[in-house]
Amino acid sequence: MEDMHVADRGIELDDFARAVSEGLSREQKELPCRFLYDARGSDLFEDITVLDEYYPTRTEAAILEQCSPEIVADTPAGAMLVEFGSGSSVKTEILLAALDKLGVYVAIDVSQSALDDASARIGKRFPGSRIETLVADFAEPMQLPGREDASAILGFFPGSTIGNLTREEAVKLLRHFGQVLGSGARFVVGVDLKKDLSRLLPAYDDAKGVTAAFNKNILSRINRELGADFDVGAFDHEARWNDDKGRVEMHLVSRHSQTVHVRGEAFSFQSGESIHTENSHKYGVEEFQSLAQKAGWERSKVWTDRDVLFSVHELVYRG
Repeated sequence: MEDMHVADRGIELDDFARAVSEGLSREQKELPCRFLYDARGSDLFEDITVLDEYYPTRTEAAILEQCSPEIVADTPAGAMLVEFGSGSSVKTEILLAALDKLGVYVAIDVSQSALDDASARIGKRFPGSRIETLVADFAEPMQLPGREDASAILGFFPGSTIGNLTREEAVKLLRHFGQVLGSGARFVVGVDLKKDLSRLLPAYDDAKGVTAAFNKNILSRINRELGADFDVGAFDHEARWNDDKGRVEMHLVSRHSQTVHVRGEAFSFQSGESIHTENSHKYGVEEFQSLAQKAGWERSKVWTDRDVLFSVHELVYRG
């Protein structure tokens, strides 16, 4: 579950409109998950992270709290910590508290406001720390500020965001991260694990309906920003397990036959037809490590919680 901003509002709307038109024209209708995260969607996702059913956020944070001394043990003085998609950087503070004599923390995010808020908070908690911010899509080529002064580089990608990607996309992104960080760099990444569906599915379909509101919000956004006429109440949120692809899928299911108009285009829905809005791939520990190896990463260490719900991996880039 992610966030995205584009500087030029016109370009953003055109991109949004094009994605909606293309996605709703497919046999299996779909919408890119990045559009779930407007201001309202981002607020709803923050509400999701504290729900009883939603274990990933608190479980990963607990692993980092318990294991951070070991995670940063091989990080020398003067090193650079690079976080991809830093957002609020809350989990980063756990590592920063354990790092001794860090050279520079580089926060990368598409949201300037998120970077400003996080850097101000971190600067106050860790006075004297060198903090560099980079407004960028972490999947695009970039130059890391302050790289020439770093004694070593440690990458950080928490939140199991890697699970939103297909396996092919994940390999591509991991390879990109390796190229950005460089040979010999270490990388700490959070990965959600496969588990019993009785624990997994409620995390994406909570009893209070917060995840349903989060998913349906994309329809409200299309109405508001693209002048569409979705009847949001005519769609139900549904979380499905796709065993073949090892992922939870979020869908919006039409309650009855209907036609929706978006910018002059008409899209017909049959009763029970769905819009696929997001994937959350789950892995076994060795399964993810094998995936990372395809992208040039060497497995190093892994930490999990007592119930083996979530994993934090350390990888080393060999190219």
